[in-house]
Amino acid sequence: MSSSRSLSLRFLAEPTDVNFGGKVHGGAVMKWIDLAGYACAAGWSGRYCVTAYVGGIRFVSPVHVGNLVEVEARVIYTGRSSMHIDINVLACDPATPEDRRQTTHCILIMVAMDKSGHSVKIPEWVPETEEDITLKETALTLMDMRKQISDEMNVLFKGRSG
Repeated sequence: MSSSRSLSLRFLAEPTDVNFGGKVHGGAVMKWIDLAGYACAAGWSGRYCVTAYVGGIRFVSPVHVGNLVEVEARVIYTGRSSMHIDINVLACDPATPEDRRQTTHCILIMVAMDKSGHSVKIPEWVPETEEDITLKETALTLMDMRKQISDEMNVLFKGRSG
């Protein structure tokens, strides 16, 4: 089992990431989230992982071209083959790294896979601190909420074709 349940990716936002409004495109931020989530999940599970769900994505403030971006990812719950990953995106001017600000937050669910594309059992993450226990409880609450949303979406889309 991996001893590391978290990681951070750091890089500069590039001009190719800009949208029509002159700020970094939300799609670029979502790509960074997926990359950090994958690296965190693969590191924890020791397996290739796929994204099963991205939820609650909240764009709090824009990322500007040239900003130093940090994408923090940490495991907050494990199932049999899935990992709930808490993602926090921070940005700042590279000249003033102490002025980091949150730009985006979400939860990612990654699933560990074998070479045949089947889900596989992963090491369990066991909360050790009060904060960890709270994070796990939050993940469980969000699981219940996703089930309710899924049920509502099924009613909404029932009978629609392709």
